[in-house]
Amino acid sequence: EVQLVDSGGGLVQPGGSLRLSCAASGFAFSGSAMSWVRRAPGKGPELVAAINRNGGSIEYAASVKGRFAISRDNAKNTLYLLMNNLKPDDTAVYYCQKGWGYGALSPRGQGTQVTVSS
Repeated sequence: EVQLVDSGGGLVQPGGSLRLSCAASGFAFSGSAMSWVRRAPGKGPELVAAINRNGGSIEYAASVKGRFAISRDNAKNTLYLLMNNLKPDDTAVYYCQKGWGYGALSPRGQGTQVTVSS
């Protein structure tokens, strides 16, 4: 059974940083592309970043490029999202998802809340 457990969210002031983690199990993590997707209140899901199986190919949403960094540790079956210079518009529930890009039926974590507010 595919299991993805998201963690690392919280309340942070504008300009602050957070690092999200996603612990994966139940599938061959090192063979799968992975993504971070977020959903802000009243909005649809948005792909934040995607990474291929070995980290050699990465994609970011225009809104986070230069501020966020996706990475993975295949030895630890863990996906990361380092978020710097956070803005109030980054407030959302963040999910890791198996595969490249957003997929309504793709396995995802339970989500972790990120709130950017002063």
